[in-house]
Amino acid sequence: MSDQSLREQLVWACRILGMEGHGDYTLGHISVRDGDNVIMKRNGIGLEEVTQDSLVTLDLDGNRVAGEGPIHLEAVLHTAVYRKRPDVQAVVHTHPIYSTAFGAVDTKLEMINHDAVLFYDGLAYFDDTAELIMTREQGDAVASALGDKRVVVLRGHGVLVTGKTLPWAVYAALTLERVLQIQSIARTFGDLKPMSDEMASTVYQDKYRDEFIGNYWSYLIRQVTRAGMAPEDERAQRPSTTSGESVERAGHAPEQVIV
Repeated sequence: MSDQSLREQLVWACRILGMEGHGDYTLGHISVRDGDNVIMKRNGIGLEEVTQDSLVTLDLDGNRVAGEGPIHLEAVLHTAVYRKRPDVQAVVHTHPIYSTAFGAVDTKLEMINHDAVLFYDGLAYFDDTAELIMTREQGDAVASALGDKRVVVLRGHGVLVTGKTLPWAVYAALTLERVLQIQSIARTFGDLKPMSDEMASTVYQDKYRDEFIGNYWSYLIRQVTRAGMAPEDERAQRPSTTSGESVERAGHAPEQVIV
C-alpha cells in the first residue's frame, strides 16, 4: 500500500472517529505504520478537522521525519506499541465516553452479544498512572501492559486500540464503545447472561472477516460524506466493496465531497 493511500486512510479514520463521538477537543490521535515510520495527526486540531496537510511522520524513536506542526505529547504511545508489536499496523488512542467510564470501575467486558465477541480473548489494563504518557519509559510500560491483546484500557485516562490495518483499528474502537454502551444499559435491566467462551469463539470465526471490514469501512466513508464531514482535499474514487479490493482501497472516498 502506497504512502499516499495510507495518508488518505488516516484522514478518513480521524474523521470517522470524530463523527462517532471519539473527539475530545484537540485530544486523541490515530496513527498508521509506514515501514519504519509512523504517520499520525498533528497536535492542535480535532479529529474531524484532519487533512493530509495536518499529518506528521515520525520514526520509531519519535523523531520528526516529515510534516509540519506540533507533535502530540503522547506520540510515545504509538511508537512504543509499534516497536513491541510488529503485527500492529495502526493505533487509536482516544477518550470515548463509555470506554473511559469503563476504565474507572472494577468490572470486565462480558460476552453479551456479537460486538463483545471481537474481544473474546479479553482486554488489557494499564493502571500504573493516570498521567499523560509522555516519556519513552511510560510508552514502553503501556505497550508491555497491552501484551498480545487488541486493546489496553488506560485507567483514569482513555483507551488504546490496535489493528492489523487502519480499518480494523477504527472498527475495533467503534465496536468497543458500542458494546460497553450496551453492557451499561443491559445492567439496568438485570443480571447479565453472557454467552460461553466456546460460543464466543464460534461467533468470532463467522462474524469477523476481512471482507466484512472492507464493506463496513466503505459504509463509514459514505456516512462521513453524507454528514458533510468529508475532507475538502480528498477527491479519490469511492472504495470498492468487493472482497478482493475492499480493505486495500479503503482510503478512497466518493468523487463528490461536500463540507
